[in-house]
Amino acid sequence: MTVGGSNRLLTPGEVASWLQVSEITVKNKYRAWGLKAQKVGRLLRFRERDIIAYLEDNYG
Repeated sequence: MTVGGSNRLLTPGEVASWLQVSEITVKNKYRAWGLKAQKVGRLLRFRERDIIAYLEDNYG
């Protein structure tokens, strides 16, 4: 399977709106969901391609 999407970094808020959950839920559950996070300084970011892969693997 080829992973689609870009390397664009998304904020927890953008991921939350995409997954239709709260931002706090994303921050608390991303490890349990198996999402890979990137730290940019003190900020948490997610690669768009990782979110797409997560959705395809779990809901696709």
